[in-house]
Amino acid sequence: MHKFILGLAGLMLFVLIIATVFYYKDTKELTYPPYSQINNEKQPEQTQTPDLQPVNVEDTITYSLDNDDLNISYNRGETWTKVPVEKELLFSGEYNGNKQTLIEDSYILKENRAGFLYSDGPSWDNQSILFVYSTDRGETWEESLVKETYSVMRFRKVDFLNEDFGYIIISGGRTMSAEGSHVFLTHDGGKSWEETSNSEVTRLISDGGFVDELTGFLSFGTINPEEPDLYVTENGGVSWNKAKMIIPEEYEQIFVTAEVPVKSEEELTVLVNQGPNGDYKGGSVKGKFISNDNGKTWNFAEEVEPNE
Repeated sequence: MHKFILGLAGLMLFVLIIATVFYYKDTKELTYPPYSQINNEKQPEQTQTPDLQPVNVEDTITYSLDNDDLNISYNRGETWTKVPVEKELLFSGEYNGNKQTLIEDSYILKENRAGFLYSDGPSWDNQSILFVYSTDRGETWEESLVKETYSVMRFRKVDFLNEDFGYIIISGGRTMSAEGSHVFLTHDGGKSWEETSNSEVTRLISDGGFVDELTGFLSFGTINPEEPDLYVTENGGVSWNKAKMIIPEEYEQIFVTAEVPVKSEEELTVLVNQGPNGDYKGGSVKGKFISNDNGKTWNFAEEVEPNE
């Protein structure tokens, strides 16, 4: 009996030693995450989608339309944030673009604001014009109603001059060479939009914009224009009046479509291009005009080469 007890005790001691060895080995093989990894778990979550390709690979702030979604990035595509809008709605309308890039001027993508203009509705003549935007790099998004009922858009443009003031210009309801164009302003950063008075011009709009909160322009004529057709407001869209373009005789029917004027010190300047059919000096030379009365009258200054 005494030998049996000693044998049992020895066996238990052997098992205990073996268990201790394995426990120590397992403990040594455990790995622990570094402090930085633990700390990063508390940071805001970002979308890691390395398979997305930026549209403009050279830009720090860019976007991607891959995988039928719109995503934006503020670090050359290292991380992405999805924009809460269906991709197809960004191209809805009479003009759809190539769908490989967003329609020019239909969006804003800057350090302090990302915004996208689009329409949605059950039919061509029953569309809502909407603007979805973020002012915190896509962490939160807001959507505002620009126009509750509208026809499908052809021309569309959105821009902001400062944190509060912005404008949207759209056109729709085109029949042959006529359409309606409408201007909307915001004074609260895009939360609400108010339509200005109408210019009553039915020619197809080619461009438009504001140089300050009171002074804005609309340029008309896209089909065989013969002379610039520029309208100006000096009261924030309460009224629109046709600007006077003084064109030297040798440039008549050459410089025919006004672009958006810009403010330069105490004067305004505007480039007037040759339209879709121009062939003067290859068709790319533009005329530069200057106004010293806030856009009501324009005088020819000089020819301007492309990218000058």
